[in-house]
Amino acid sequence: MIIQIYEIRTVEAARKIAALDIDHAGLWAASHPGDSALSFEQARAVLDQFPDRMRSVVLTLSRDMEEITALIQQVRPHILHLGSLPRYFSPDMTRHLKNEHPSIDLMRSIAVGDDADIALARSYDGIADYLLLDTYDKKTDSFGATGKIHDWNISKKIVESVRIPVILAGGLGPDNVMDAIRKVGPAGVDSKSGTDIPGTHDKDMELLGRFVRNAGMADEPELNNY
Repeated sequence: MIIQIYEIRTVEAARKIAALDIDHAGLWAASHPGDSALSFEQARAVLDQFPDRMRSVVLTLSRDMEEITALIQQVRPHILHLGSLPRYFSPDMTRHLKNEHPSIDLMRSIAVGDDADIALARSYDGIADYLLLDTYDKKTDSFGATGKIHDWNISKKIVESVRIPVILAGGLGPDNVMDAIRKVGPAGVDSKSGTDIPGTHDKDMELLGRFVRNAGMADEPELNNY
């Protein structure tokens, strides 16, 4: 089970999580930082603190290929997470990016709202290296970091219909991660707001530790007879 954690925004936080059994650690980087987005230089400084066994994931919401290329070159993550809405970054654009930068893995977010998103997810199969299923907020026409879960039945259908690893996100925390894994059967799980200190983008280390333990326990055979 891949355990992926967002957001690790400071050098101090990166050092704190080094002892936890986390597979992917992520942050948001942008050429014009703001909100919780880091500059490319800040992002690289945080990534330098990750232990070798931990894969770095950097989120971009950009649609600009030049900016994305600059991010890849300056931040050098293991995995580039394409987080813009699918209508702004198509499978063809994703394929072009992969052809231009074959050494970097691409993770593509899918905003899960209804059964139509199953076909959308399949359109990235064989192009992206990972899919991340997150919750779509109709009120704001956005997704990611909503703190809300979506229909796990749809997520399960996506997992069953694609060949690439699927990471489940959207409102996951220590109290529901095992149920999510049992219901959906993803390759991995992601937590952002569910392990944050309320009202901040900083991690609650107690919640984070429980999330990692509970997600890891789902791999135990006796817990998988459902």
